[in-house]
Amino acid sequence: MNQSERLSAFVALGQRLATLSADEITTLAARARNQNAWFDEPSVRAAFAGLAHLLAEAPLRHWAARYPPEPTTVHQVGVVMAGNIPMVGFHDLLCVLLSGHVLLAKLSADDTVLMNWLMEELMRIEPRFREFIQILPRLNAADAFIATGSDNTARYFEFYFGKKPHLIRRNRTSVGVLTGQETSAELAQLGPDIFQYYGLGCRNVSKLFVPTDYDFVPLLDALQTWEGVIHHHKYNNNYDYNKSIMLVNRVQHFDNGFLLLRPSQMLVSPISVVHYAEYCSEIDLVDQLTDVAAQTQCVVSAAGRFAGSLPFGQAQSPAVDEYADRVDTMEFLAQLP
Repeated sequence: MNQSERLSAFVALGQRLATLSADEITTLAARARNQNAWFDEPSVRAAFAGLAHLLAEAPLRHWAARYPPEPTTVHQVGVVMAGNIPMVGFHDLLCVLLSGHVLLAKLSADDTVLMNWLMEELMRIEPRFREFIQILPRLNAADAFIATGSDNTARYFEFYFGKKPHLIRRNRTSVGVLTGQETSAELAQLGPDIFQYYGLGCRNVSKLFVPTDYDFVPLLDALQTWEGVIHHHKYNNNYDYNKSIMLVNRVQHFDNGFLLLRPSQMLVSPISVVHYAEYCSEIDLVDQLTDVAAQTQCVVSAAGRFAGSLPFGQAQSPAVDEYADRVDTMEFLAQLP
C-alpha cells in the first residue's frame, strides 16, 4: 500500500462514521457502556462525530502532504492507548498507519469494544491493513513506542521504553478565559468544553481564569442546558461527594445543582468541579497562563478573542494536526531511523 491508498481508506472510514445509523450507534454504545459506564450513548455519538470531522478528506490530505509519503524503514510501533474517553487512541492509530508503519496496539481495558470495532471497519474497507495491525497484551517486539498515561505511569513508561525511540505523554488539561463581557449565548457555548465526556478528557476545561470580583451567576445560568449530566450515576456520585467535602470543610464555592465552582490554585479539578483563579490585569493573566502552559492542552475564550485560544465550544473538536501534548506525532514517526 502506498500513502494514497492508505489515505483513501481513512477517508472512506470517515464517511462510514459520518453515516452511522442511529441503531448502529445505540448498539455500539450499549456494548461500550457495559464495559465502561462513562461511555454512554451521547458520549459515543460525540466521539464518532469527532472522528468523522478528523477524517474529512480535504484537511486530511493537506495534513498528510506535510510529511514523507513512505517511511525509510518500516518499523513496528507500539502504542499504549488511553481509555478515558471513547476511542481516544484513534489519532495515534491514524498517525502510525498513515506513516506506513506497523501498529502494535495495547488497548486500554476501558475501551476495547469501540477500538476493536473501528479497526475491524478499517480492515474491512482496506483488507491489506490486516498486515499492519496487531493487538497485543505486551509490546516487547516494538521498535518504537507511543504511550499516553498519567504523570505516574509516564515514569514507568520512561523506565521500560527509554532505550528505544519513544513519545510519552503525561497529564494535560484545558482552561478557559473569561472577561465578564461575554454574552449569555457565548457563555452557553462553554458547556461542551466543560461537560462533554463528563470532564474526563484532556481537552475538557477544568479551570477558569476570571477577572477580580467576577459575577458567576450569568455563567451558571447559561450552563443550565447541561443539567442532564447529573442523571449519570457516576457523575452524580462525584458531585454529591465533592459537594459534601466542600460543605463539611466550609470551602467557598458556587453550586448550580450539577456543577461546583471553587477558587483553587490547582489546575486539574475533580469530576463535577471546575476550579477558578482571579486575575487583576492582562499581564497577570498571561503570567498565570504561562505558569501552567506545560500542563495545558488548550485554552478557550469567547470567539477565540484571547490570543492563542480556541472559541468556546471548540475544545472537543480538534483538527487532525492538533497533537496531544503539542508534540508532532507524525514528525516523530518520520524521524525513526
